[in-house]
Amino acid sequence: MSRIALGVEYDGSAFRGWQSQPVGPTVQDALEAALSAIAAHPVRVQASGRTDTGVHATVQVVHFDTEAVRPDSAWVRGCNALLPPSVAVRWAQPVSDAFNARFSAHSRSYRYLLFNSPVRPAIGATLAGWFHRPLDVDLMAEAAQALCGEHDFSAFRSSECQAKSPVRTLHRLDVRRRGDWIAFDLGANAFLHHMVRNIVGALVDIGCGRRPPAWTGELLAQRDRRLAAPTFSPCGLYLVGVGYDAHWGLPQAALHRLPPVGPMLD
Repeated sequence: MSRIALGVEYDGSAFRGWQSQPVGPTVQDALEAALSAIAAHPVRVQASGRTDTGVHATVQVVHFDTEAVRPDSAWVRGCNALLPPSVAVRWAQPVSDAFNARFSAHSRSYRYLLFNSPVRPAIGATLAGWFHRPLDVDLMAEAAQALCGEHDFSAFRSSECQAKSPVRTLHRLDVRRRGDWIAFDLGANAFLHHMVRNIVGALVDIGCGRRPPAWTGELLAQRDRRLAAPTFSPCGLYLVGVGYDAHWGLPQAALHRLPPVGPMLD
C-alpha cells in the first residue's frame, strides 16, 4: 500500500462543494471516480480542507492510499482524461504514510476576486463576486488590519460551523484594486466555515460607507454573527495555497497559485 498526494484545480461553479454528500455532484465524487478507474479499486481521498458550493480552487491538496503501482504521470494524465473539464489534477507525488493532506497543513491561503462596477459582468460571472456601488479600497484596507493576528472570529463564522474553537490566527489580509477589480488576499493557520466570505461582506459594507473602519474591531469584540454583514457570494472565492513543511517532499513551487481570471494584480 502506498500513499499519493495530488494537487487539484477546479472551477466550483457546477458543484455542490468539495465534500461528498447525498444530493448533487461534488468535486470529491468526480475525483474519486477517476482515481478508482485508474487504480482499478475503490479510492477515497482526504483533502486539505472543504470548499463550499460555487467556491473554486487553484491549489487543493489531497492524499489517497492505493495498492496499484502506477507512474506519477498516470495519476495526472489518466485522471484528467476521465475528469470533467472543470476539474484537473496538476501534479502527483508519492508521500510518507505519515502525511495527511489536512492535518499536516500548517496554513491556508484564499483570494477573493470582486468586480466593482455599476453593471454586472457576463463573461466569468461565476468566477468573481460583484458589487455595484463604488468601494473605497483605502477604508477597507484600514479596516482589515484589525482582523490580523490571533482572534476569536465568532462574528465571522457560519452558524453551521463545526470547528471546536472559533480562534484562528490571520497572518495576512491585503486589499488591492486595479481598475474595476478588487482582490482580497487572506492567509491563516486555518479558516472557519464562511469566514472569508463573511470578512469580505464586512469590508464591502465599510468600503461603500455603510459602516466605519472601526466596525471590524467592534465585531471581533462582540463575537456575535447576527451583528455582522451578510455572507458574500461564493463566486469570487478561491483556495490558492496550502502550506506544508518541506520535509514532506511536496513540490513547494506548486503549493500556491493565483486564479487565472481577472487582472494581473501582482
